[in-house]
Parts: sequence; C-alpha cells; structure tokens
Amino acid sequence: MSDMKYKRIMLKLSGEALGGKTGFGIDVDEAESIANRIKEVHEMGVEVALVIGAGNLWRGKQGLERGMDRATADYMGMLGTVMNALVVMDALERAGVYTRVMSAIEMRAIAEPYIRRRAIRHLEKRRVVIFSAGTGNPYFSTDTAAALRATEIGANVVIKATKVDGVYDSDPKKNASAVKFDEMTHLDFLSRRLGVMDSTAVTLCMENDLPILVLNFWDNHALLAALKGEAVGTLVRG
Repeated sequence: MSDMKYKRIMLKLSGEALGGKTGFGIDVDEAESIANRIKEVHEMGVEVALVIGAGNLWRGKQGLERGMDRATADYMGMLGTVMNALVVMDALERAGVYTRVMSAIEMRAIAEPYIRRRAIRHLEKRRVVIFSAGTGNPYFSTDTAAALRATEIGANVVIKATKVDGVYDSDPKKNASAVKFDEMTHLDFLSRRLGVMDSTAVTLCMENDLPILVLNFWDNHALLAALKGEAVGTLVRG
C-alpha cells in the first residue's frame, strides 16, 4: 500500500462497458473482466468505490425524442444503474471481493439505502462500494453522481474509465492529428467543452479540489500503473 499514490478512489464506468462489442445489454464476460481489474487494485490495498451508468440498458435521449417526460426518462436510467450494479457486485463476489450496493432510491430488498457514514465504514472494512441510482434526482448524470459521492466519501481521485488513453483536443478516432493532454486544469477542461465528462461533474470536482484521471480502463496495466503514480492517461486538476 505504501507505493500507492491514491488510497481511496472513485471509479466511474459507463454502462456500455457491460455491453460487450455491441454496447447494449449485459455481457457477463465483461462484468467478470471489470471485476478482475477492480480486484487487482483492491488487493493492493486501495479502497474502491464505483459508479456505473446505464447506457447499455436505457438511453433517455431516445425517450426524449419521442416526447417522454425528462424526469421519467431519468428515473428509468437510475433503475438501469441498479441492475448494472448488481451484475458487477455478483462478479466481484464470485471473485472473492466483498461488495455492497447502495442506492440513492430506496429499494431495501436488493440494495442498502445510501448513507454517507455507512458507505465510508464499508470502505474502511475493505469492501468495494457500488453507488447506484445516480444522485436520486432527475436532471443529473452518473458522472455528476460519481463526483458527488467521491466528494462525500473523501476519495482522493475520480477515475473516468474510457476506451481511449486520455483526453484529446478532438476525437482521435476521427482525427489522426488529435493531440493528447497529459495534464490540464479543470478550468481548461471546461473551457474547451470536452465531451469526456459532464461539465457539472467537472465543476463539482474543481470546487472541491478533487482531481480527475481519464484513462483507458481496457488497457490491462493502465489502472494499476496510474495508482502507483506513473504517467498514465490525462490528469485533470486545479
């Protein structure tokens, strides 16, 4: 643990991470792959909290395009995050990692209600904590939920897990000349209107002096290397 740069992390995953090659539905193999990466850093002594989106199950934009009420669409997305949280919890526990799912919307039969002090205690007891149902309120993204919970539990960093090795000035998949940033400020990130993370989430991190690390979660060595302090991905900080 002494060689770890971060003691407590908030890992933010998109729902598409569970969707396999198509990005839709739930791929159990992907859940197990995610669990193995989390287990690796957890065994190094890092306390891990997790927020996962629901884009693999429901995309509110589709409903909005048909005239659906925004709040209804957002609540449906929150329920989707609970399903994803249960899948990852199951994969982690099958891998031997004690895990707790906490929900911002009360559903006691399948998840604990979110209580800040209880969440911190779980982390101190070496349990992975998965925060589901977003913030419990519509109009907020799971990025914002991750930033909020990270601030509340005293995380040292928010790790935004993507399939790209950092933040670029344009989409590297469309522009071969795109330039990667090794480090940048929250304000610079916001002023460039980069779509990697929700601006509300970045603002919340900026106001609470919480760094964000954007990295390629599917690089087998990136997460562990970053936690050891190696130059990986893009570090966004004040």
